Amino acid sequence: MSRERLGRGSGLVLLAVLAGAVVSCGGEHEGALERVRRTGVLRWGGDVQGGEPYVFEDPSQPGRLIGFEVEVADAVAREMGVRAEFVQNDWSNLVPSLDRGSFDIAMNGLEVTPARADTVVFTRPYFVFSAQLVTRRNDETATSLDALEGHRVGTLASSLSWEILRERPVEVVAYEGTEEPYADLRGGRIDGVLLDDIIATRYGLVHSDLHLVEDVADGYYAVACRQHEEALCAEVDRALAALAERGELRRILARWEIDNDRQARLASWSEEDTRAMLLVRQHASFTAHHVLLFVQGAAVTLVVSSLAMILAVALGLLLALSRMYGPRPLSVAATTYVELFRGTPVLLQLHVLYFGIMPVLRASLSWDAGTEYDAFFAAIVGLGLNYAAYEAEIYRAGIQAIPPGQMEAATVLGMSTSLALRRVIVPQAFRIALPGVTNDFIALLKDSSLVSVITVVELTKRMTITAIDVRSYLLPGLLCAGLYLALSYPLSLLSRRLEERLARESS
Repeated sequence: MSRERLGRGSGLVLLAVLAGAVVSCGGEHEGALERVRRTGVLRWGGDVQGGEPYVFEDPSQPGRLIGFEVEVADAVAREMGVRAEFVQNDWSNLVPSLDRGSFDIAMNGLEVTPARADTVVFTRPYFVFSAQLVTRRNDETATSLDALEGHRVGTLASSLSWEILRERPVEVVAYEGTEEPYADLRGGRIDGVLLDDIIATRYGLVHSDLHLVEDVADGYYAVACRQHEEALCAEVDRALAALAERGELRRILARWEIDNDRQARLASWSEEDTRAMLLVRQHASFTAHHVLLFVQGAAVTLVVSSLAMILAVALGLLLALSRMYGPRPLSVAATTYVELFRGTPVLLQLHVLYFGIMPVLRASLSWDAGTEYDAFFAAIVGLGLNYAAYEAEIYRAGIQAIPPGQMEAATVLGMSTSLALRRVIVPQAFRIALPGVTNDFIALLKDSSLVSVITVVELTKRMTITAIDVRSYLLPGLLCAGLYLALSYPLSLLSRRLEERLARESS
């Protein structure tokens, strides 16, 4: 190809890139409402994990989504002359994902709270709920929220109930799912659950040993839009108003058996009602108190990780020796353990241990004391059991790196297999495996963030809670990252020095 033709080709490519950049820049100035009308699609974010009756998979047709919010979204889109399209997103990150532009609107039991009302634009509500307190039927002292002063009360993090409980003299236990708090309530780990009436009815009051104590406060589900996209929010608001005025909104709620007297307010909802709903308080500033809470969260992370690693090191060595030198049944059992725990997610293992195994053990042993420490204990044991499988493989590789002649020499000297392992093989194998063990400890420090699903407030969970308080992820995120680095960097240095020392000794 000639230089002239190459130059013309490069020029065409440059023009195409510039044209694309112009189009892209033009797209950035296009409003959300114009984009929705141009594409004919209103993309709304939600979480299928929220379950029935919000949005969930049709049991008779897997892959097809149903729920009252699916019907509301479809009705709103029809009113706007477009088509609704669902976008799966983790519920706890709906607002940050909305800000990033992952979808046009968010509506999945998204409650109007002070933490959200000054970060997104809310429409008029499409459902009025009541925060309901549920307790154990046989707990005669839990007669109201005031009566639970000093007790443990569960709720969903970032919910209206969370905001209510934080202003009360109770110990708030945050969950990430709707069934788990009621399971802990029945098991005696907490003394009450405060959640929306839809959740309470479907996940709590279905159990005969639980009952409704009181309605604490009314709240609202509304559609959230990005700030500075008031045009789209006003159009969605207009559509909701039309649906409410002609009764279609309540007919949708009635089909899902969630219609009640509170919903009568939807048809006569006014702009004044919206202003009253959106009254927000001044958000908190990032203070030294938050830093102290972060340090406490880091301490929890360090303690859980250290104790879990001690368990993993001891059990991993036992598994490696059993696999290599034990009788066949023991070797098969050790191999099965390693493959099972390496082949399944640690998150699943934590759920099964905390919500499945531990309640059964408590019931069979009639052990009623110390339930508030169950989550901490389950975090240590769960992470320890999981990482033991990885440590076993590191030790097995270390043992295999020892020349076979050393075991033979020890046997000739009259040592038993167990004595030779203890005095000759294991010390050398441990020295070889030490850098890998140190690296795993660093990984465990970060994996400890998963224990928040069983209500342990460690460093990452503290970051998300604080980010909601101060309405920003920047400072909390940077501090969280800094503390993780402060915990892991000394271990990284130790690992490198051990590797260098091992390399010198083997050369």
